[in-house]
Amino acid sequence: MGELKLGLQLGYWGAQPPVNAPQLVTEAENLGFDSVWTAEAYGSDALTPLAWWGSRTNRVRLGTALCQLSARTPTAMAMAAMTLDHLSGGRLVLGLGVSGPQVVEGWYGQSFSKPLARTREYVSIVRQVLARQGPVSNDGPHYPLPFPGGTGLGKPLKSIVHPLRNEIPIVLGAEGPKNVALAAEIADGWFPIFFSPNHMGEFASSLDEGFARPGARRSKEDFEVIAFCPVVVDDDLERAADSFRPMLALYIGGMGAREMNFHFDVFVRMGFEAEAHKIQDLYLDGHKDEAAAVVPTQMIENIALIGPKEKIGAELEAWRESIATTLLVAGSTDTLRMMAELLL
Repeated sequence: MGELKLGLQLGYWGAQPPVNAPQLVTEAENLGFDSVWTAEAYGSDALTPLAWWGSRTNRVRLGTALCQLSARTPTAMAMAAMTLDHLSGGRLVLGLGVSGPQVVEGWYGQSFSKPLARTREYVSIVRQVLARQGPVSNDGPHYPLPFPGGTGLGKPLKSIVHPLRNEIPIVLGAEGPKNVALAAEIADGWFPIFFSPNHMGEFASSLDEGFARPGARRSKEDFEVIAFCPVVVDDDLERAADSFRPMLALYIGGMGAREMNFHFDVFVRMGFEAEAHKIQDLYLDGHKDEAAAVVPTQMIENIALIGPKEKIGAELEAWRESIATTLLVAGSTDTLRMMAELLL
């Protein structure tokens, strides 16, 4: 797999644009980070900040972690990818994910059904546009091209723009076993939103299943695993954990419904079933602060590096020995410098 790389995760915006993002991006490139990533939920989009902040860089790869499938048709996604790849000199990594039913149906007004089949079809069309071997058509049920019915005037089209690269790396966000297997089969990498170096065995069989499928693009040796690695440096361990509890409570409790929450399921698979139920029950009953308060420190330590610098340095070894190929780090310039010192 080679040396473990570092990426800067800028995520999506809160109520306002983050004030320090340009400085973080510059610092990350200067420190030798491999990549810079943006995200989207239902506020800021992933592509505009990536282009804006990425224009200040020369070397780092520019990735979306993630662009939501339902936000753009596959051809619109391919157009954006081609455009940004040209503008950045071939540095784009296209991260895609289905999101969840609340966002897909509530925000984008689309059906959430058949997420795996939709993903497969979507990626296939994006690749068809980028290959530019002929007019683009698709007879699948989710994104038929040309549109069936209508005026009858639609016809297959080929991109006016010649892509800078006919293949742009595609990374899939996936949490469920079937989705992880699909990522290993059709993508160039996998983005697990919650990564625990001590619990990746649960995903090994799914990855192996995907790699073994006929026509799989990659093998274990050349597949990227881009792991979100939250870092909070603080000599007081509980205070470090406190800064992270509300975010975990939101994802486990509120980023989904009681009957369907992929983040919740991940923590159940890591062995925190009782705790996850407690957090979810409190959160969905409107007790968000109480939900955050019951997030165990151990749960956070499984998926993040928190506490004094020495502790973080020691625990980093497990990440180094894991299947991760890139650690996505967020935080201050001091945090970025510390991680570069420890890892690079």
